[in-house]
Amino acid sequence: MLRRTHLISGLLCFCLPAFTLLAAPVAVTNIQGYGFDHERQLQRFTVLVFDDESGKVLARGDKALLANYGSARLINAQGKTLLPGLIDGHGHVLGLGQNLSQAELRGSSSEQDAVARVAAFAKINPDAPWIIGRGWNQVLWPDKQFPTTTLLDEAVKHKPVYLKRIDAHAGWANSTALALAGITKDSIDPPGGQILRDSQGNPTGVLIDNAMTLVEQHIPPQDAAANLRALQAAFAHLLALGITSVHDAGVDTDTIQLYQQLAADKKLPLRLYPMLSARDPQLPEWLKNGIVDDPTDFLDIRSVKIYGDGALGSRGAALIAPYSDKPKQSGLLVTPPDQLTEIMQLTINAGFQTNVHAIGDLANRLVLDRFEQLVPEKQRLAARHRIEHAQIVAPNDIPRFASLHVIPSMQAVHATSDKNMAGDRLGVARLRGAYAWRSFIDQGSIIVGGSDFPVELANVFHGIHASVTRQDHNNEPAGGWLPEQRLTLTEALRSFTVDAAYGAFQEQMLGTLAPGSWADFILVDRDIFAIAPSALWQTEVQQTWVNGKQVYPQ
Repeated sequence: MLRRTHLISGLLCFCLPAFTLLAAPVAVTNIQGYGFDHERQLQRFTVLVFDDESGKVLARGDKALLANYGSARLINAQGKTLLPGLIDGHGHVLGLGQNLSQAELRGSSSEQDAVARVAAFAKINPDAPWIIGRGWNQVLWPDKQFPTTTLLDEAVKHKPVYLKRIDAHAGWANSTALALAGITKDSIDPPGGQILRDSQGNPTGVLIDNAMTLVEQHIPPQDAAANLRALQAAFAHLLALGITSVHDAGVDTDTIQLYQQLAADKKLPLRLYPMLSARDPQLPEWLKNGIVDDPTDFLDIRSVKIYGDGALGSRGAALIAPYSDKPKQSGLLVTPPDQLTEIMQLTINAGFQTNVHAIGDLANRLVLDRFEQLVPEKQRLAARHRIEHAQIVAPNDIPRFASLHVIPSMQAVHATSDKNMAGDRLGVARLRGAYAWRSFIDQGSIIVGGSDFPVELANVFHGIHASVTRQDHNNEPAGGWLPEQRLTLTEALRSFTVDAAYGAFQEQMLGTLAPGSWADFILVDRDIFAIAPSALWQTEVQQTWVNGKQVYPQ
């Protein structure tokens, strides 16, 4: 039996509207409505009725419903399309908020372009003790080579600079930052990390995975007030994109305590499913206290995020065979196998959902092996353990997800972002098990859809578009990349609604708009089922509602 504890004072009533005895049902009429039933089948409707007091859906159907709700307050949506509130099954909320106030390197066309952006940011932030940024991706640069300290040192001479790669699995530092960290020619690579070096053995400025902490531990930490501002910025950004719930992947105690305070103050504007970070020193205490089961589903705490390997772009993803474009490298296990077993056993024994980051085929195999060894067969289906990313899987390991009832939590936009690089890294043969959404769906696996923001943009319609077309926004490549792995539009929408909710034990209340579920929905500017698939990514959210209350625009 799962233990339950309520750590948030007053959570039972938080985020419900302040209502009066005059509260009445609300009927949204004249809509092109889409939702799902409890068998996950697509349902269409033109009227949605919800209770203004409880925030729950009462009914959906056609205008004949209105005869049953004569006192309902009517909202004429003027033919707009209504969808369930979108759920991002893998994002990083604090990282998104912080990213909104850092040097933005996403889309930089070269190392020179990235450095120019850093120099411009430093100029308008003269009081910043460090220059922090994120988003560079050397794969998109003409020479596809990792950057070095040289240009950074010329641009910012007297203060440290530290720039995370777009996937946050590599960091790029200037010489001042390296000196503060004590990184020299004689420094030793930490376990699960790598200090890139030139032909003379000198550090180049790029640090891979666990080596990043050598610099990061010297960056002045943000205080609670700064983190709160970042969270609030992220919330506003997400709600404007129609995202009403986020699975926050890898959260420390300080951030969860901010969430709890926001909840207690009735200021949490969207639903959060935080995964406790396995790196948090207080993890054993959380596990001992047991699951936090919020009956309003705004802050359920019952999962742990464990880190298996690195990322493909930085060649940190752990592969069974070496990289095709670097035959002497096979990636990094950022958590040693014995420690991975220990942490997984700890979380499984505590009754928490265990969600393990695994991108490379070796990392996926190691995690699957441990789920098979550590989870009793009779407990597998109910436990809903997950592999986060499941990006490159040996084809003969894909069926093990189904047989072990392990949920693949996948990010469709990674395929269209990585398509120009993945073949070089993996070779043709290994692509058969890469970004293999169709293979998972056809065997009965439920995919939890996500974006991995701020690695990718926090726009679910980009993920839906990538799922359906396997193309970028320029309709490339023609016919789609590995098109046999495409999803239907219904399957793609489901991955960001009811199927994502399933990955958080919330499918009865979220992602369907079925009667009895929470009235979380969005109005968008086009009927996504009536447009060309190539235009899906251009869909814009016009209104976002959570618990029957409009939260965007306000």
